[in-house]
Amino acid sequence: MSYAYWIAVALLMLGLYTMIVHRNLFKKFVGMTIFQTAIILFFLLVSIKRDASIPIVPPGTTAAAGFMNPLPHALMLTAIVVAVATAGVAFAILIRLHAAYGSLEEDVIGAATPGDGTPPR
Repeated sequence: MSYAYWIAVALLMLGLYTMIVHRNLFKKFVGMTIFQTAIILFFLLVSIKRDASIPIVPPGTTAAAGFMNPLPHALMLTAIVVAVATAGVAFAILIRLHAAYGSLEEDVIGAATPGDGTPPR
């Protein structure tokens, strides 16, 4: 097994650990970003095909086994766009939470929120 797979799995575990253990919402966001990046890296590593060429078919008949599949790369580009959009929304929510509660710690936000779930005024 290649070292790149081990790096992807280590990043996946690091991101998951960061999301589970830390109580700060910004640190959870960083863990989520690491997790997303590890998934994209792992998916691209799995899609690698040795001794394959780009999928531009020359004139005549050729075997499809000699070409690389472009679909995984296109899907991961879409995943990167979704990750950037998720990051933008998460930053906006974190800014609003910090403005409303003065902290990004889950315990502080949970203690300051009344029973009906509305933020303090």
